[in-house]
Amino acid sequence: MLKAVKKKRAYEDIVKQIRNLIEKGKFKQGDQLPAERELSEIFKVSRATLREAILSLETMKLVQRRQGNGTYVIASSEGALVQPLATSLFHEKDDLIDIFSIRKIIEPEIAQLASENATPEEIDELENILKEQEREVADGKNPIQRDTEFHHLLARMAKNRVWERLLPALVEFLSKTREEYLQTEERKQKSLHGHTNILAAIKNGNGKAARHAMRQHLGDVEDVLFKKGRGWKEREKVGFNGRIT
Repeated sequence: MLKAVKKKRAYEDIVKQIRNLIEKGKFKQGDQLPAERELSEIFKVSRATLREAILSLETMKLVQRRQGNGTYVIASSEGALVQPLATSLFHEKDDLIDIFSIRKIIEPEIAQLASENATPEEIDELENILKEQEREVADGKNPIQRDTEFHHLLARMAKNRVWERLLPALVEFLSKTREEYLQTEERKQKSLHGHTNILAAIKNGNGKAARHAMRQHLGDVEDVLFKKGRGWKEREKVGFNGRIT
């Protein structure tokens, strides 16, 4: 399955080989990779070169090193295709507003597809998430986990595997903005109202209404995070870590 690599930029060849094996299902999610010593012998490279390759694979969220327990595959065959794309598209140094603009393009389309392809069981699941969000808001909690589940489920309901894999990566990069948005009672209620409108459109099988409801929901978030308080021009320059860049 694995073979020796050329010395020039050898770590890239290692990354390519392991990634290809994950894509083909030869290495499955949860599988442990051979030990460093064994891999070094197979590839005929130094431990340093091998570790550089493993670090690159870890950055792509394809594998995970576990202290004292080896390296494990954490991506599925589909994830092996999409995660490197997500990693290349979204970087911590990118302005939040630029990343958020991508979300505004993707998620209305996802909402429309979800309304057209959702099963009754998925709609029930979405409704249960919304009920749990409502309970958390009533208890004064930050419902960010329920918010995440709501949007992830919509991506699954769209029946598009690329969206299903790509959206979580996008949402994760925006986790700090979502936490900030859900700080006040008014914003929590507004988020809940937006989700309720999206759910209602999906239950009615109205794709255009679902698209519009999602666009309105994200517009409300954008107004709070990027157009109020600190000023539009200033917020445009806020980096991923919340500092002015």
